[in-house]
Amino acid sequence: MTVFEDESVVDDAALASALPGDFRSAFAEVNGTTLHYVAGGQGEPLVLLPGWPVTWREFRHVMPLLAERYRVIAVDLRGMNLSAKPDSGYDKRTMARDILELVHHLGYSKAAIAGHDIGSMVAFSYAINHPEAVTELAVMEVGHPDPSLYELKLLPSEGAPNLWWFPLNQIRGLPEQLLAGRMRFVVDYVFDSHLVDRSKVGEGDRQAYARAYDSADAVRAGNGWFQAFDQDVADFRTYGKVTVPMLGLASPANFAGIRQTLPQSGTDVRLAMIDGSGHFLPIEQPEAVAQALIDFFG
Repeated sequence: MTVFEDESVVDDAALASALPGDFRSAFAEVNGTTLHYVAGGQGEPLVLLPGWPVTWREFRHVMPLLAERYRVIAVDLRGMNLSAKPDSGYDKRTMARDILELVHHLGYSKAAIAGHDIGSMVAFSYAINHPEAVTELAVMEVGHPDPSLYELKLLPSEGAPNLWWFPLNQIRGLPEQLLAGRMRFVVDYVFDSHLVDRSKVGEGDRQAYARAYDSADAVRAGNGWFQAFDQDVADFRTYGKVTVPMLGLASPANFAGIRQTLPQSGTDVRLAMIDGSGHFLPIEQPEAVAQALIDFFG
């Protein structure tokens, strides 16, 4: 199957309907909020959760490849893109409950779940808090927020990543004033510094991501994911291990990190490196990511 390549389509509903696999954009009222999702394909349900500063769109190259085997459901998280942006509920336990209720809303008792970045944190929380409702878990690049976040350096050593948006996004009020209407600068910086091949995210995609985060409400909501890290770490301290099979996928730059931490978080953990990619695995190497998920989920 040829991966859908028309990056000029900015509108979410139009992009969804253009993807091979009979995908459609829809909304659901769950857990006191509204989630936007895109669903298509046939088979057992597979939920995809994106990260920051992207949307469900980051999986658009992966989704048609998975749709031949699974009912693929790519979700805009609470506060993201077309989903509602409430004042609270950005801790990963609450966001995981959002996804659980969406799975039930769609008529399923359980689903496989895969996340990237912030979406990985929510997916991990889903598997920990609702093990009866998940068959397998895949996380990309990161796991759940844990106490190691408190060890991040304000001035990183040479060669270490500068995660400047972590402290910026912790501040309440100021980021909205600085970034509303200017998120294209952030989107370009993040992609240009985290892609092996910058051309993999073209002008149409960059416009769509910037638009999704450009309003003051969108900046506030996205920052809420980071401002909840204290609660997330506190929750993590109470968790045991993930008991369903768990796959960790990472770029070469992050593989050592997940190899060190992820096996301690589950009872059945498998790891794989996605070569030729930076942080945004589903965007840069969709075929490799899709095949890794197919091999794992079966």
